[in-house]
Amino acid sequence: MTIPKFKLNNGVEIPAIGLGGWAGLTAEERSAAGKSWMLTAIKNGYRHIDTAQVYGTEPAVAEAIKLSGIPREEFFITTKLPWNHPSRVKESFEQSLKNLQTDYVDLYLMHWPFTVRYDENNELPRNAQGDLDVVEKPDFNETWAEMEKIYASGKAKAIGVSNFSIKTLEKLFQTAKVVPAVNQVELHPYLAQPELKKYCDEKGIVLTAYTPTGYSNVLSDPTITSLAQKYNATPAQIVLSWHVARGVVAVPKSSNPEHQKHNLELVKLSDEDVAKITALDRNERLCNKPNERGIVWGWTMEQLGW
Repeated sequence: MTIPKFKLNNGVEIPAIGLGGWAGLTAEERSAAGKSWMLTAIKNGYRHIDTAQVYGTEPAVAEAIKLSGIPREEFFITTKLPWNHPSRVKESFEQSLKNLQTDYVDLYLMHWPFTVRYDENNELPRNAQGDLDVVEKPDFNETWAEMEKIYASGKAKAIGVSNFSIKTLEKLFQTAKVVPAVNQVELHPYLAQPELKKYCDEKGIVLTAYTPTGYSNVLSDPTITSLAQKYNATPAQIVLSWHVARGVVAVPKSSNPEHQKHNLELVKLSDEDVAKITALDRNERLCNKPNERGIVWGWTMEQLGW
């Protein structure tokens, strides 16, 4: 089954499977990603690459595209506004373009709904409790207004959000002139997000899944492994096929060339099997879990609407 493209609410088309661009925390891992696994992913057929300024891999994406010899126009590049840059959206976006060596991105996302205090010498300023030092202003409504200007300039073909809930989207809609094209959230069979999916479908917002295969927790689930046998596929292929069957974009990160190939080879699941996988939902977060104080990075679960 070839990878479909989904049409966003402004007519832009997004490939349903992309390459997650997180490469680790060290500068070495981040800079090596371009000429190693990102380049093999492109050679294996990926044309949608999902990165973020905070991942530190925008330059690696630029390098991989350059080394591939494939024109920039054939790629769909997503990047994201860092949580500490809402007071400097324009400058931050221009820096991302520079890092990516391009004059436009296909999709620009607000990475988180909260704002972390900007300190040019410290990307992760903490408060006394050890959580991220969050400030009230600019809030995400004001940040979105700045992103709308970038969209109007044509330098971002589409704009969207990440880690937003029904609660935060409702608040965004109080002032938004442009409906987000995408909401990128943690989404996998153990966190199927049916209410958010229904809400975003009604608003014309495409969901993109990060942590889409749910790590080994989901991949070793008996339902998934039995379906893998039934379809003669890998567990990851089953889960990614489930996302696409639901109209969800998935951005798995894989540095393994074999896994990269498999992730682009989807199977056509029956409606019954799609429902069987959705029924595994247990509202369980595996990636961004709250700490012992109930805080996810900088906000409570209640503030996030999770």
